[in-house]
Amino acid sequence: MQGHNWIAILDFGSQYSQLIARRVREQRVYSELLKFNTTAAELAARKPAGIILSGGPASVLDKGSPLCDPAIYDLGVPVLGICYGQQMTAKLLNGAVKPGREREYGSARVSVVEPSPLFRDMPSELDVWMSHGDQVERMPEGFSVMARTETCPVAAMGNPARRIYGLQFHPEVVHTPQGTTILSRFLFDVCKCRPDWEMAQFIKESVVAIREKVGEGHVLCGLSGGVDSSVVAALLYRAIGKQLHCVFVDNGLCRAGEAKQVEELFGKAFGVDLHVAHAQDQFLSALKGVVEPELKRKAIGKTFIDVFSEEARKFGRVDYLAQGTLYPDVIESASPIGGPSVTIKSHHNVGGLPADLKFKLIEPVRELFKDEVRLLGRELGLPDYLVNRQPFPGPGLAVRILGEVTAERVALLQKADIRVQEEMLKDPMYSKIWQSFAVLLPIQTVGVMGDSRTYENVAAIRIVESQDGMTADWSRVAYDTLARMSSRIINEVSGINRVVYDISSKPPATIEWE
Repeated sequence: MQGHNWIAILDFGSQYSQLIARRVREQRVYSELLKFNTTAAELAARKPAGIILSGGPASVLDKGSPLCDPAIYDLGVPVLGICYGQQMTAKLLNGAVKPGREREYGSARVSVVEPSPLFRDMPSELDVWMSHGDQVERMPEGFSVMARTETCPVAAMGNPARRIYGLQFHPEVVHTPQGTTILSRFLFDVCKCRPDWEMAQFIKESVVAIREKVGEGHVLCGLSGGVDSSVVAALLYRAIGKQLHCVFVDNGLCRAGEAKQVEELFGKAFGVDLHVAHAQDQFLSALKGVVEPELKRKAIGKTFIDVFSEEARKFGRVDYLAQGTLYPDVIESASPIGGPSVTIKSHHNVGGLPADLKFKLIEPVRELFKDEVRLLGRELGLPDYLVNRQPFPGPGLAVRILGEVTAERVALLQKADIRVQEEMLKDPMYSKIWQSFAVLLPIQTVGVMGDSRTYENVAAIRIVESQDGMTADWSRVAYDTLARMSSRIINEVSGINRVVYDISSKPPATIEWE
């Protein structure tokens, strides 16, 4: 992404750095998260409309603390420092920072002293979220106080002439109710950005970039039935049509009806060159007698590579392997951040593939967050049931079957799980749910059905709310919804006579049971 209508965010390690990028993009302005030591020359070459300096866990008073290139302040580009970013700005521009008398963490109330431009048309008192120990003791020359709290005299500062601003609080978090408005003032009033970051334009630019890179070559894409791989396949198909070849490995561990859905949608409706590898027997054979979770994952991973490699060799010469890498993956892996809409690089043994399969890697959605991928899917015409699909583990239902995985136990869990999905879809809370699913436990309990005594399996229901899957809380879903799930599973699924609800949060528990 080049040009004058994007925001560069220098990352100093804040837990909220990705959130800043999301908040900017939500206002239809493109943003990228860059390493804190990105030079002023590098930024000048790419011409951002503005620069945001994130918070971070370090103290600017410590020796060796991360600092930005001081020349950034002389580029003539608007700068907004958040928390650590404000303190660093004060230090680098010859102000002074000191340890606060008391650490501020949590909700605080700021008084607005100077409303223009960040606080224009806003109340004189604002609720904000603080998370700091140090604070600005003396502002640099030319700066004035824009907001303060009882314990923090410089809760916001600014130099309108140089268009450099600082906030001691975090505008990007939901606990700062007016935070989005404050960011919008910076984006549109200070940086003069245009709200033109939209999926239609992303598709247009990506199609051009993909065609230029692929040329006459061919691309192999592994379809899983999930959101990311499906969106990647749809985008590539729009760009290169019959030069795209998709492989769906049916491992027999999918959600009920998923293999058929993939075939119907991509093979028939879209007309993609789709090859389905029916490998249920191979996977079940590899899992025979395996009960330890990590060994299950390794057996499934190895079998997948074997099956996928066998299919890949059938295509003859294929130049590229498509992958659904998302922006958080790029950031968290500490890979180089930024670049064109489609990044292609040479990889050998991609994902553990044999050495004779030498693919270049193409990652057309590596600039997008998950919610943006869903939006892209809608723009590409994918159905809502797929675009809104919840995350699903790579090893499939194998990690939701505690104990040995057999064909019978997979079928039993599929029947229970589909009833959880059907009832959850009817619940008004569905859009807030990260994942909802059934788990088959390795125990049996006594029950009574009619006049008969039963001794059958136990199913657990797991429903969690989360923003990114890193942390999660069990959902306080309506009792009526849980009651319908339980009743349907016990009455309609032969082999299960008891249902329990998992009320564990992550941490300490994980979302999946294995």
